[in-house]
Amino acid sequence: MQLNRRLFLKQLGFGAAGIGLLSSLPGEVWAKGTTRLLRSTPEAQGISSAGLLNFANAVETQKLNVHSMMVLRHGNVVAEGWWAPYAPDLKHTLYSLSKSFTSTAVGMAVAEKRLTVDDKVIKFFPDDVPATVSENLAAMRVKDLLTMSTGHDKEPAVRAEKNWAKAFLAQPVEHQPGTFFLYNSIATYMLSAIVQKLTGQTVLAYLKPRLFDPLGIEGADWEVNPQGINTGGWGLRVKTEDIAKFGQLYLQKGVWNGKKLLPANWIEDATKFEIQSKGGSRKKEENDWLQGYGYQFWRCRNDAYRGDGAYGQYCIVLPKVDMVVAITSETSDMQAVLDNVWNHILGAVKEKALPADAKAQTDLKQKLTSLALPVQNVQSTSPIIAQIDNKTFNIAENALHVKAVSLNFGKDGGIFRIQDDKGEHRINCGMGRWVEKETDLSALPLKLTPTLIPGETQTKIASSGTWTDPNTFVLTVRFIETAHYETITCNFDKDTVKVEFKKSLAILNSAIKDDRPVLQGRLLA
Repeated sequence: MQLNRRLFLKQLGFGAAGIGLLSSLPGEVWAKGTTRLLRSTPEAQGISSAGLLNFANAVETQKLNVHSMMVLRHGNVVAEGWWAPYAPDLKHTLYSLSKSFTSTAVGMAVAEKRLTVDDKVIKFFPDDVPATVSENLAAMRVKDLLTMSTGHDKEPAVRAEKNWAKAFLAQPVEHQPGTFFLYNSIATYMLSAIVQKLTGQTVLAYLKPRLFDPLGIEGADWEVNPQGINTGGWGLRVKTEDIAKFGQLYLQKGVWNGKKLLPANWIEDATKFEIQSKGGSRKKEENDWLQGYGYQFWRCRNDAYRGDGAYGQYCIVLPKVDMVVAITSETSDMQAVLDNVWNHILGAVKEKALPADAKAQTDLKQKLTSLALPVQNVQSTSPIIAQIDNKTFNIAENALHVKAVSLNFGKDGGIFRIQDDKGEHRINCGMGRWVEKETDLSALPLKLTPTLIPGETQTKIASSGTWTDPNTFVLTVRFIETAHYETITCNFDKDTVKVEFKKSLAILNSAIKDDRPVLQGRLLA
């Protein structure tokens, strides 16, 4: 009889976010053709549990705001953890890690002989080319899109336009394509648009039977532009284990369960040094942004390569030691996360299996099953609650079209209500704990990009609240299928309230401002 894995782990005390056990667990049957990754102990795969524990401790000590981690060796998950309220069954915005998936779609289309990397870009958009095609634009190849060497001096500004491809092709191309590296998300969008032109499907739909279904990746979604084309360079959401599977596919040279999904020569081309990259602030030997760039993959130190996304989304492949590391986060120091991978995870790797270390494995298990982001918890009550509980505050005219707000307090939580031109929205929050719900409030004000998942009307959130002083109530709202969160601060003064929103990007970086106005309200008579 086969046990449900999550129930089995829970019975053992490992929980849904625990480390993996040996693949020979009682009741665990790994049938041929499974899409589930095997689990093992670190030592059985030649990794020290202590090194993995040091990684988890280090990213917390350095306040790198990691949301999840998964480490694979020899195809086995040896450690996995999610910092609550993030969880294994939640998707996560990948930002530019999406680029590596778009590159994969191009590789599959090349294998199907739909195009070659030497095809000229303008060939695919005959109706969108400018009246005068410059020599450099005419020379631009698919390969130049893949290697971020389109020849542009700056990323084409297209996001305010209806037709992004036409706007891209209208931009001046200052350098000979293939000679000048410029990290360029719209170049990746053009790859997405090319795949859709050739197949009649979005990249998401094209990848479903070719990549997502074989790997058992379920529920993936992808943002689109005004024309309904997947954004390509950002906007894909998948789970942490899906990121790990993707890396494992590349490590296995495109073969999954005995079936070739992607040609090995494409993977070799995509992940090798194609052009000198730019980025980071350290000298080359210490800088993972100066190791070169392939086809939408970065080269790394330690002869590794990675796909990565803004604020710390990583799929790191280390062929020499047969490892994959998947990480999601919201950090302002992406290099620091990589440093910790090299120092603690790679530093814990040995050539052969290690003796079992029961204490180290227990310590790691306890750590990974109790991971949680800190919850602000100053005071659970205030003397003014009786005056404001469930009372409506009318809000002065504002750019957000908010008309009224109210707070309702219960035994161990509260409900924040906000009324705008679209109706009433509510956020349930716990006191000193996360409460998970859905909201119809948009996550757009928190994001780097103003593009949307088609048809998404509800967003998963986890919220907590606290009184920071007798007159100030602060909600922390995490949009747990994105990288971001916000704080909503309600400051009460007699019969008035001020409501201030602050997105996490502005909390991480004081140079970034939250554009939303401070709401001014008065108690309804």
